[in-house]
Amino acid sequence: MVFIPAMRYSSLITGGARSGKSVFAENLTLSKGDRAIYIATAESFDSEMEARIQAHQDRRGPEWDTLHAPVDLLAALTQSDGSLPRLVDCLTLWVSNMMLADLDWRSAATQLAATIKTQKAPVIFVTNEVGMGIVPENKLARQFRDAAGWVNQTIAAEVDELYFCVSGYPMKVKP
Repeated sequence: MVFIPAMRYSSLITGGARSGKSVFAENLTLSKGDRAIYIATAESFDSEMEARIQAHQDRRGPEWDTLHAPVDLLAALTQSDGSLPRLVDCLTLWVSNMMLADLDWRSAATQLAATIKTQKAPVIFVTNEVGMGIVPENKLARQFRDAAGWVNQTIAAEVDELYFCVSGYPMKVKP
């Protein structure tokens, strides 16, 4: 096999729950190389989440290496930058983890956005669009919705491409 260095590329894939974001993102990531790194932000706090994580792992093949980064996403990107494309799944869980740990999610997202253009290898982010539903009834849920929306906008402004997934179909929003 001939080594071909990865080229800088970034994308954000958003959409609602079960919209096909992750499958599309996995395919897009592997289109950038024959191996990839999956940067997982999910944490397993109960059996239902454990089953979701397992389903994601089962769907991916042996060409994926996994790096667990529920909070320190910037370090994971810096550590994994090189030749392999990376998939970060997902930013909304990362924001949730940051908020629940009472960490400065806004500063971390600003630093993350600034890092995107410095990455040598492709990086693809998955995030949930949480602002299209009703206004949540409690303060924490409203704070989360607002934080996720701000993070999504901040990252979308820095990536090369933006996709919105609906019912398994991605639509390119930003060239």
